[in-house]
Amino acid sequence: MSLSFDPEALRQLAALLNESGLAEIELEEGDRRLRLARAVAPSAAMAQPVMVPPAAIAPAAPAVATASVDMGAHPGAVKSPMVGVAYLAPEPNAPPFITVGQSIEAGQTLLLIEAMKTFNQIKAPRAGTIKQILITTGQPVEYDEPLVVIE
Repeated sequence: MSLSFDPEALRQLAALLNESGLAEIELEEGDRRLRLARAVAPSAAMAQPVMVPPAAIAPAAPAVATASVDMGAHPGAVKSPMVGVAYLAPEPNAPPFITVGQSIEAGQTLLLIEAMKTFNQIKAPRAGTIKQILITTGQPVEYDEPLVVIE
């Protein structure tokens, strides 16, 4: 069976992938099926940490660490259950759900992940203290990427 597709329609779908940040689009019409996928940039977990001199860090600033491969292996790491965009507060001007050093209870909301226009609460799997926050508000996250470290 020979399939033919309109090259302009394919270009428009490819542009939609880039604009929306989607990794793939799959279309099905009758017995015809088309799947377009693009290479996804490595997640922040693969990025090299940046060294900042201690004097450059303001003591009142919230501590947000860069995710690293080692943090994913930490026994207290809370990992993303999905691909989406992370938010540390319920609204843009609201206080964050959690801060470094804060004591939390099991089941407490740590952050939100927006996936497919739905905000999903990521809850603490156990009680403890927030040691590190590995993401920033508005940051895209991948499945199984470490988000927070609880001790």
